[in-house]
Amino acid sequence: MKKIKTRHQAGLLFLAALLTLWGCGGAPRKIVVLDFAEGRVVDLSITEKLTGVSDYVFFSLPKKSDFLDGYIQGVVTDYADNPIQGVVVRAVASAEGQENQDQFDTGEKALAVSSFDPGVSDSNGFYRIRFSLPIVDGIVDVRGKLVYNPGWEEEKANLGKAYDPQMKQSPFRLYYEQKTGMIVFAEGIRKVIVAPVRSLSGGTAAAPLPGTLPPASSPASPKKKKEAAAPAAQSEDSLFKGFGFGP
Repeated sequence: MKKIKTRHQAGLLFLAALLTLWGCGGAPRKIVVLDFAEGRVVDLSITEKLTGVSDYVFFSLPKKSDFLDGYIQGVVTDYADNPIQGVVVRAVASAEGQENQDQFDTGEKALAVSSFDPGVSDSNGFYRIRFSLPIVDGIVDVRGKLVYNPGWEEEKANLGKAYDPQMKQSPFRLYYEQKTGMIVFAEGIRKVIVAPVRSLSGGTAAAPLPGTLPPASSPASPKKKKEAAAPAAQSEDSLFKGFGFGP
């Protein structure tokens, strides 16, 4: 009898150890296995949120859904590649997969929606946009646009200075497949600005390239040079007139 009891206790201890290893000591499952976002989407996690209520005959139970949380990151610089601080970048969801939205009831769609928090560039120019996206049938498929410093015109009008973004906005698509652990972040057509340069070394003269230099280093136009030289000429004339040499 004592031997049977000892075996029973040993079995309970073994079961408790397995449960401990499974719940606490086991290695967490990797959320991302295939990263096609190339560093744009980071710090991903899956959370459970309340999205509705399931009604039964005598009682009701809360209905929960899985969400993919993480950050979209990027860098803001000027034309000389210097980091710029304080620039706001927003992500706006414009469309989600229709097959995903059809999985939710009318009342649940108000809670099971994509959300993005705006990001602000730090002293190194880095910004991070926090997002929370519903996972439906193991898939996240969200389309939208990134808007860069959307209030720069108001800042210029109120403060007299602002950062005018080279690119006002760009489309994006964020796709995640929970089964394979694949994350994809794709952006639309990107506008690249170039500046014409000339070699200072000798050689055959070449026709100038079309285009303008960045605003910060744009040379003054002949008209502006003439306007700047006009006050100096006027002051020189007035100086000689004071000694009676003028007409």
